[in-house]
Amino acid sequence: MIEFQPVRGDAASTLVEQVAAAVRRAIEQRALPPGSMLPSIRAFASLHRVSAHTVARAYGRLTSDGWLTARPRLGYRVARPRPSQAAPAASRPAALDTQWRLCETHADSPLRLSPGCGWLPDDWLNQDGLRAALRHISRQPMRRMAHYGHPQGYAPLRVHIAATLGERGIAADAQRILLTQGATQGLDIVVRTLLRPGDTMAVEQPCYANLFPILRLAQVRAVPVPRGAAGLDCRALERMARLHRPRLLFVNTALHNPTGASLEAANAAEVLALAARHDFHIIEDDVARELLPRWTPTLAGLDGARRVIYLGGYSKSIAPSLRVGYMVADDALLRACARSKMMSGLTGPETMERLVHHVLLEGRHAAHTARLRDRLARAHEQVEALLDAHGFEICARPRAGLFLWARPAGRRAGRGADALARMAADAGIWLTPGSLFDISGRDLSWLRFNVAYSQDPELWRFLRDAEAAGVA
Repeated sequence: MIEFQPVRGDAASTLVEQVAAAVRRAIEQRALPPGSMLPSIRAFASLHRVSAHTVARAYGRLTSDGWLTARPRLGYRVARPRPSQAAPAASRPAALDTQWRLCETHADSPLRLSPGCGWLPDDWLNQDGLRAALRHISRQPMRRMAHYGHPQGYAPLRVHIAATLGERGIAADAQRILLTQGATQGLDIVVRTLLRPGDTMAVEQPCYANLFPILRLAQVRAVPVPRGAAGLDCRALERMARLHRPRLLFVNTALHNPTGASLEAANAAEVLALAARHDFHIIEDDVARELLPRWTPTLAGLDGARRVIYLGGYSKSIAPSLRVGYMVADDALLRACARSKMMSGLTGPETMERLVHHVLLEGRHAAHTARLRDRLARAHEQVEALLDAHGFEICARPRAGLFLWARPAGRRAGRGADALARMAADAGIWLTPGSLFDISGRDLSWLRFNVAYSQDPELWRFLRDAEAAGVA
């Protein structure tokens, strides 16, 4: 909302200056938050009865001063906060641990640059599809919205998911699908259902960071298995299975968080053979599958979802705020997981489930994800070039998904990234160090880069300055 009343004949300021000042006030007062769209030049001019030429000059001046960003045919948006405008930084502990990552980075005072975050920028989301879905939901009779939902989740969405899974080679009807509040709740439900305090679970190294607090709360012992560009180290997995007899293995199959790599077919088959030989279940986290432009195997498809518990969701392809995920498992285990879900939180948010269902069916979701994959591929190419130019070693080059996993090479090799991440946080930049993805919290030299946020020149100026200071 821009409050503006033109004062004509004002000797102190022209109409162009008045328009620019009104927009600046709206930005400073957070009436226009970072990333929000401004009225078009014609709309502003018509509403406030000034010429389009006046508004165009004011918008152009604000753009050149760094208050706005402009893209051809897409209009004007509020730029990221300038240093003098930035909100106070969130309080940071001495160690940038998982607790800080889970809480402070989602608080009201985010850092200015977020190359270490795990989600898409707002303007990369399917905003039109989301708005249409919200309008559709708002017109539904209240009797459909006010009651508790089904324990397994909204049935039409489960039917749609079953059809989608069939295209991935996973045979599952709606009765074998349990909706969850995001894939992370699915992880928590499986751990609560299958494991008891003192049990052992095998995890990838590096591993999805949000799994670690779940295991600590459940008092489950985690044993790492190295993960590389092709998949898990199966020799290490077999040694670990003989020695520790895990009941469960966690694997992030496609576009692994944090490395960006995907399991190769031979590696997937060997992992399944070891699970059968040593009698453990597998949690397959496949939440980023929609961002993958090519086919790669799913463990659940190869296994028939008998020993594999398959997790998916929509935080990466629709929006992270829509906490809707799903689980596929054999009948007996799925019923047990549904009971665990009901005991810990009753049914899921059916309003959100209906919203996701409408986006998938009516929001041109397939076209949106195709454009998103192309945009991410271009971002990967650009960030790879920046990493190469700044002397980083890159673990894998998937040209898909959100993440690149890289570390300084040459004379800087071997330095832990924690000090660099702490220095970045003080500068208002969120870097995600490798220690957050290590079950023991070791100070690794690796960093996770979200390619959608990692092209800002300020990030690379900071990294050059940090190298000059001997930190990076």
